[in-house]
Amino acid sequence: MTGKELTYIKKAHENGVLAGDGPFTKKCHTWLETKTGTSKALLTHSCTAALEMSAILANIEPGDEIIMPSYTFVSTANAFVLRGGVPVFVDIREDTLNIDEKLIEAAITKKTKAIIVVHYAGISCEMDTILKIANTNGLILIEDAAQGLMSEYKGRQLGSIGHLGCYSFHETKNVISGEGGALLINKSKFSDRADIIRDKGTNRKNYLKGKVDKYTWCDFGSSYLPGELISAFLYAQIEKADHILKSRMNIWNFYHRNFESLEKINLITRPFVPDTCKHNAHMYYILLNTRKQRDDFIVKAKKENIDCVFHYVPLHDSSAGVRFSRNGSSLSITEDIAARIVRLPLWIGLENKQNIVLEKLCYLLEKIK
Repeated sequence: MTGKELTYIKKAHENGVLAGDGPFTKKCHTWLETKTGTSKALLTHSCTAALEMSAILANIEPGDEIIMPSYTFVSTANAFVLRGGVPVFVDIREDTLNIDEKLIEAAITKKTKAIIVVHYAGISCEMDTILKIANTNGLILIEDAAQGLMSEYKGRQLGSIGHLGCYSFHETKNVISGEGGALLINKSKFSDRADIIRDKGTNRKNYLKGKVDKYTWCDFGSSYLPGELISAFLYAQIEKADHILKSRMNIWNFYHRNFESLEKINLITRPFVPDTCKHNAHMYYILLNTRKQRDDFIVKAKKENIDCVFHYVPLHDSSAGVRFSRNGSSLSITEDIAARIVRLPLWIGLENKQNIVLEKLCYLLEKIK
């Protein structure tokens, strides 16, 4: 917690609005719109909800294909499968672990409706190239920026570059509300419909504004709003977003400096950040040389009370992935990275303990065979 979460929850209760779109929700919307430069931001109860709204706004219908990486969380694909869409998995780059922009065009067919990019670890995909591909082929570009709040690509905030952008405020993210998310709408044509979809498919917002005398069912939709208590908690975090970013960057940079010597002797590979990107220190990972080394390292680290974990099981390797999707390229890099990656502890408050953590991790890494 940053200090005012419980105070703001109490204030939200005193305001008498516990359902969605109360005063704290509106404060969060204003901050997001100002910070990112997007034309409209809408809080949702999760990034999954924002992705589901994106699928509806993109008019995904049964058989439509959506190009995306396999190396991502299940929600990236599931939101579109729920509409009958078919994920088409494309391999990732070995340096950034993001979708390989050079493989996208070859995966486009007459059925392709959208491209979903995932900004892994808060480091941007190559957005100029991908946006050009999307516009040339008449495709909707959606940013899964679940890990990307306050990260930039060529000075632009992630989530604000594609036609739609999705954020997460899950407790594992930098700025949190327990569960939570947001949809950024960067094309005005989606704006009015997004309000309807978010509010159970009704025109309730226009009713509250006095534009209609009653609200009715108008479109697809669901209850995608977060409650006001969630928004109150989130706003306390948002007020401290710069402090959170600074603290996480200190931890990330500490790891990065101190692991350089191990990378030079080829024990590990460190994260790569392109010059065009400004990241948010969402995570620090290292790549070991083999799966066995990675698995042994995780076990030994946990014996030292250091919680290191691997990340996604590639979606194309899952039973649902086999049923609902197809591969649009070789996925050899995805499979290789997934077998060797280790995520290291990174959370506010770790700065006071990081020397101890680093000493133990380096000792374990230097003993790897």
